[in-house]
Amino acid sequence: MFETLTRVPVDPILGVSAAFQKDTSETKIDLGVGVYKDEAGKTPVPRAVKRAEQDLIAAQTSKTYLSPIGNPGFNLQVAELTFGSDFGGRKADLALAQAPGGSGALRLGAELINAARPGSTVYVSDPTWANHIPLLGSAGLKVEKYPYYDPINNTVRFEPMLDALEQLAAGSVIVLHACCHNPTGQDLSPEQWAAVADVLARRRLLPFLDMAYQGLGEDLDRDAASIRLMAKAVPEMLVAVSCSKNFGLYRERTGLIAVLNAGHEAASLATGQLGRLARTLWSMPPDHGAAVVDRVLSSPELRQDWMTELRHMANRINSLRTQLADRLTASTGRDFAWVKQQRGMFSRLPLSAEQVVAAREQHHIYMAPDGRINIAGVSPSNVERLAESLAMVMQG
Repeated sequence: MFETLTRVPVDPILGVSAAFQKDTSETKIDLGVGVYKDEAGKTPVPRAVKRAEQDLIAAQTSKTYLSPIGNPGFNLQVAELTFGSDFGGRKADLALAQAPGGSGALRLGAELINAARPGSTVYVSDPTWANHIPLLGSAGLKVEKYPYYDPINNTVRFEPMLDALEQLAAGSVIVLHACCHNPTGQDLSPEQWAAVADVLARRRLLPFLDMAYQGLGEDLDRDAASIRLMAKAVPEMLVAVSCSKNFGLYRERTGLIAVLNAGHEAASLATGQLGRLARTLWSMPPDHGAAVVDRVLSSPELRQDWMTELRHMANRINSLRTQLADRLTASTGRDFAWVKQQRGMFSRLPLSAEQVVAAREQHHIYMAPDGRINIAGVSPSNVERLAESLAMVMQG
């Protein structure tokens, strides 16, 4: 049977990480995989998370199953963090289910869409996170793209984006990055979000927002503003939430799918369907990360400590953006001020595939094949060499 299988191509991002690990150079720089790194180049566990874990282990008396929709305290706490303390006045319209990370939330949402309307078309930004297309498409949805990023001017192609949305059939699903766009770091402005919400409501399009970096752009509330705006504009929407980055829970696979419905009866039906679909995919979601998040958010002391550390992480990333932009401008003679205007962990440098290879082979700088870099991989100790090396690559 298995002799019919073919070799799977190396994942472009994970392949970069593997190559970095094999490199013995003492000056190598990892700008590949999207994980937060501190000043020492480590990916830390937040203080509040460590304390919550210790408390949880000490108090836990059983590891029996919960349910297919997961930890109810986690679901409500993360929904409030995302939609706001008043849930936009629509708490009863929400169907919530815990999922294995943001990826699991995206897949569960896609399965729900396909169950409701098989073969629906979902539109993703051009470019988008590489895993969006296989995650959504493998659920049976058709995946197309809408214009988003202008790599020449390093701006959002907003008018072409709006024009494309205006042409779509009612019921089409639109995937939007709630904040900290991956891979470009180029977000919509508040005014642009309002215009998009108007088009989606008027054209009866279904928004599916991916929230993977709340708190790492501006702050918890401003990063969620797009979701809260959309919840007031449309009758239905989906939101996939990841706790990997802002809680440092990468390997614990902790996420949430929130489905906003047109009424509480529809929400009850959607909750049942989410449970049924989850049962067929992973049966029960992993609880440890969710229990930790629930404990952090429900404890005023831990919550405040977590918010303080998260604020430091965001400030550090934005500071590194400024340092990198200034050094690249000085080293290349080109204007890289646009890097400062972006938000989140990523930016997409104007490098060809050949220049990305040259950066790796000649200067031990590792990044995604499309030039996407993880800003958190930059540090005050390597930014000057990084900028000078990239300048040589761009000029060569």
